[in-house]
Amino acid sequence: MVIVQLSGGLGNQMFEYALYLRLKAEGRQVKIDDSTCYGHEGERPLQLGWVFGVTYDRASEEEIRRMTDSFPDPVSRIRRKLLGRKNLSYREADVNFDPEVLKKEPALLEGCFQSERYFAPVADQVREAYCFRKERLHLTEQAEVLAERISDGPAVSVHVRRGDYLDASHGGMYTGICTEGYYQKAMDRIRKSVPDAVFYVFSNDTDWAKAHFAGKDCVVAEGGTEDTGYQDMYLMSLCQHHIIANSSFSWWGAWLGRNPEKKVIAPDRWLNGTECRDIYTENMIRL
Repeated sequence: MVIVQLSGGLGNQMFEYALYLRLKAEGRQVKIDDSTCYGHEGERPLQLGWVFGVTYDRASEEEIRRMTDSFPDPVSRIRRKLLGRKNLSYREADVNFDPEVLKKEPALLEGCFQSERYFAPVADQVREAYCFRKERLHLTEQAEVLAERISDGPAVSVHVRRGDYLDASHGGMYTGICTEGYYQKAMDRIRKSVPDAVFYVFSNDTDWAKAHFAGKDCVVAEGGTEDTGYQDMYLMSLCQHHIIANSSFSWWGAWLGRNPEKKVIAPDRWLNGTECRDIYTENMIRL
């Protein structure tokens, strides 16, 4: 058996579930651990199921404990002290594609798996799983209006991630990457090939976005919250072209876009101090 652990926000959960679909398509016995990283104070919500309505085989507490050799009974504790822990957890080697992830069994797979290479053979199945269905979206009135405007096109999504990315606890991992200069350069690049483009800006800091994207061809999306952020991803996916942040959330917003000639611009550096070569897809323009 293989268990894939869900963690992080919606974008991360989508990468992890995409790996689950790949392993399942190969005929493996695979389940999802959706309990270890959720339900605790300060944790982000587990959104995958109620946003997309996806289903999966859920690992039981006993199955997870068996994988991690973490049964709390006295006999198990004594055995671990004498013989050591037989932990079958496997964390991906680094932020790039790790082929060992696809080979491990039995295993509890931990990581972000942020590369299309993990699920490329089942990409069509992944796209179908992440089809936004109106009956589940519960769009706000503002989002409905934006969806109509975006459909008139040509629309370009611009994702600006601030908030938690500015937290000092990250040790500067995200700073200095998606600068104002990056966005200006990316927008100028789009304007040259799509002169009548309208840029729809999605951000977790709308006040900052309104102050810095005030051009006549810019529209800042408002009204989104942490709980309804998936509506922003939906609106981003409706756009014909995309300027993404170093964020799994906007990665998926762009990947789900259905324009076969879409331009996707991404920052040339994804994380400070780490080479993230496999997060980029073949069609991305790195600036």
